[in-house]
Amino acid sequence: MSRLPAAISSPANPRLRAAAGLRERRAREHTGRTLIDGAREIGRALDAGVVLETVFVCESLCRSTACLGLLERIGPDDPRVVAVTPAAFVRVAFGDRAEGLVAVAITPPVALDVLDLPNDPLVVVLEGVEKPGNLGAILRSADGAGLDALVAADPRTDLYNPNAIRASLGTIFSMPLGAASAEGALAWLAGHGLRIVVARVDGSRLYTETDLAGPLAIVLGSEAEGLSAAWSGPGVETVRLPLLGTADSLNVSVAAGILFYEARRQRDLADTTKERR
Repeated sequence: MSRLPAAISSPANPRLRAAAGLRERRAREHTGRTLIDGAREIGRALDAGVVLETVFVCESLCRSTACLGLLERIGPDDPRVVAVTPAAFVRVAFGDRAEGLVAVAITPPVALDVLDLPNDPLVVVLEGVEKPGNLGAILRSADGAGLDALVAADPRTDLYNPNAIRASLGTIFSMPLGAASAEGALAWLAGHGLRIVVARVDGSRLYTETDLAGPLAIVLGSEAEGLSAAWSGPGVETVRLPLLGTADSLNVSVAAGILFYEARRQRDLADTTKERR
C-alpha cells in the first residue's frame, strides 16, 4: 500500500505549473530554481549537497531500483515529496524519459570566487557555450577525466539548464562550476597561475605535441563562432586536432573529450615518472 499522500491529479495544479515553467531560462533566473529529472541525477544532486525544494513522484512510473531506492533515501514521509498521477506528471516530465521523479532544486552558485582549486589543477573554459546538450556532454567527459573545474566565459545558456543536467547524467553536480566574462575568466586564470591552451582549427601545434601537464586551462569556443580575440596574444598557446577527412571541425564535446584524456594521459605519465625517481 502506498505511503504517499493523496496524489495531485490535475495538470493545471499551481505547483505543477510553476515547476513546468522552470523549463524556461527566464523563470529559472528569476526564481533561482531549476528542474532535475531522473533518479540518478537527483541522487547525484543530493550527494553534492544541492537543496531540493520539491520532489514530484509518480508511483506507477517509479518502478526501477534506482527510483525506488532514491524515494526510500529521501523518505516518502518527507514533506518535500509530492505524489502526482500519470496524467498530471506529464506536465513536468521530460519527453519520453519518464522515470517517475522530477525535483525542483535551488540552483547552486556559479561565481568564480567560490571555486576552490587543488594543487596542479586541470580546468576547462568554455566560451560562448549555447547548447545545453554540448555542455552536459563536456561535463561528463570532464568528470570522467578528473578535471577540477569548468568555467563558462560569456555563456549563452544558464549552466544548470535542465537539459544540461540531463545530458551530464547529473555529473554537473560533482564538478565545480563558475561563470564570468571572458576578461573575468582570463584574470581568474592568471590569478591562479594556470597556463592557457586554446583549441583552434589553425592551432600552431598538434595537441599530442603540446605539454598538457601542470596547472592548466584548456579553452574551447562555440561551434558557431569559435573563440573571441580575448583568447589570443602573449601567454596563450594554441593547439589543433588533426582533421583527415572532409569535415573542417569536430563537435566541441568530442574535441573536449580528446583533449581531456590526452591531458590525463600526460599527467598520469608524469606522476609515474616522478614515483620511479
